[in-house]
Amino acid sequence: MPLVDMPLEKLKEYEGSSPRPADFDEYWDRALAEMRAVDPQVELVPSSFQVPYAECFDLYFTGVRGARIHAKYIRPKNVPEPHPAILQFHGYTGHSGNWQDKLGYAALGYSFFSLDCRGQGGYSEDTGGVKGTTQNGHIIRGLNDHPDQLLFRHIYLDTAQLAGIAMQMPEVDPESVMAMGGSQGGGLTIACAALEPRISKLAPVFPFLSDYKRVWQMDLAKDAYAELRTFFRNFDPQHKREDEIFDKLGYIDIQFLASRIRGEVLFGIGLMDTVCPPSTQFAVYNKITASKSMEIYPDFGHEDLPAFSDMTMQFFLKQ
Repeated sequence: MPLVDMPLEKLKEYEGSSPRPADFDEYWDRALAEMRAVDPQVELVPSSFQVPYAECFDLYFTGVRGARIHAKYIRPKNVPEPHPAILQFHGYTGHSGNWQDKLGYAALGYSFFSLDCRGQGGYSEDTGGVKGTTQNGHIIRGLNDHPDQLLFRHIYLDTAQLAGIAMQMPEVDPESVMAMGGSQGGGLTIACAALEPRISKLAPVFPFLSDYKRVWQMDLAKDAYAELRTFFRNFDPQHKREDEIFDKLGYIDIQFLASRIRGEVLFGIGLMDTVCPPSTQFAVYNKITASKSMEIYPDFGHEDLPAFSDMTMQFFLKQ
């Protein structure tokens, strides 16, 4: 089999290269306390897009640092309550997508929430000095500031806050809230289930935002990770601060959140992935202590994995 990374036997043993900050748990306990102190001021606005068997809403809530966050919400009609719900997270710089491709779960009687990440391609705000989008550069936002200012800290908290909002809705069964997404969406699926461990099932696909030092060592700080190289070239051209930088990135490294997950995990990976290298994904998977399984695609990279979306739906249907 062609290789872009370690052999599969080594991947199954790999535990990561990036350093874990000594105060990692205290950092996230403090972050969650900040999130829980926020009044979310949830607002549901009926969308112009509607279908006969479900109600479609633009959902808004206030996240940490005052950002107004947007998600699409589809609530099925004439189904038993409370019922299961799905949370969906999108790829880097993208948005929550079209209504149409979410309706399959609504037809099954599931509520469906699809988040717009703050400052990216949708309607969620980035309040870091401007209103509206900053599109990308989000991994390195805050690296020259206190770790509490890291932008992905706030984005991870948005996922957990949305999960909590969904669980409080009277039509939703809080014990049957599940999460899914690919690339950045896969990373956010991991973060969400770690920071809101009541998530019962999760299906991440080739997750982003893991093992940054390994990405650097493989000379793959390009594509989704290009801003790592940009940061060093502009702010630390001789790498005198390299240890400090990778230590700070450890606060937003999903591999160190993985052990907090309590829900059952279905993980999809392509072994030819040069965007999110397989070793960085196994660094996450190998730290998950909850019930888990992995679907491996030896000849596929960072692309659609055949039938995995079907597997995901079947996985979620098994309550």
